[in-house]
Amino acid sequence: MSNTRIAFIGAGNMAASLIGGLRDKSLEIIQISARESAKYNINTFADITEKISEVDIIVLAVKPQAMQAICKKLRPNLQPHQLVVSIAASITCASMKTWLGAAQPIVRCMPNTPALLHKGVSGLYATPEVVAKQRNQAQELLSAVGVVVWLKQEQQLDAVTALSGSGPAYFFLLIEAMITTGVKLGLPYEVTKLLVEQTALGAASMVIDSDVDTTELRRRVTSPGGTTQAALELLQAGNFEILVEKALIAAAHRSAELAKQLGK
Repeated sequence: MSNTRIAFIGAGNMAASLIGGLRDKSLEIIQISARESAKYNINTFADITEKISEVDIIVLAVKPQAMQAICKKLRPNLQPHQLVVSIAASITCASMKTWLGAAQPIVRCMPNTPALLHKGVSGLYATPEVVAKQRNQAQELLSAVGVVVWLKQEQQLDAVTALSGSGPAYFFLLIEAMITTGVKLGLPYEVTKLLVEQTALGAASMVIDSDVDTTELRRRVTSPGGTTQAALELLQAGNFEILVEKALIAAAHRSAELAKQLGK
């Protein structure tokens, strides 16, 4: 990426996070430009067609509803060698090829909000037009804000959306419910919040750092006839695992539905 020129179309939170991650990796200011002014001291341009033909990578970080209009405006100035990286949810490569041109190399990404803290995970899919160098560039770009996973089929991005894209909200809901209940059990709010936050952080760290799977980790915490077993039996009696499965399937199906709606 040392000589790679990158232009960002859109400068929302995710774009700002990517720019910050690239800057942390010592990319020169001149290599990065954005349509809108972000918090970083970078080159900006008011018109998205301004000097767009001079860059190597174009990152589309706009809302899905705006993608079609943006792509059609870019199309007359695009060069065949330019890589287009999209982080817009639910916009398929087929739709982008229709709007940008069939031969344009495209990498479609599904990041998640922890990328704002450079602790994200992104699913990436590349069209056949993407060459090895561009694939590496896309990986380095998204690696600036977290872990990268490559997918062989674009449809798998719907599952990525359900798992990691929407996933932080599931954990937020669990944390919210635990804090609320902790207060009901008589603990001060700040104490409860700290206990739950650190428990969530510690549990995630154990999963990442341990050499055993989550089933074994759960077994080690669950003493027969103890407090953990009492709580887990209640969750499982309420079909906790099945409810999680149904929720993820619903999110994946909704992702596919949105792709059809927004791609028209």
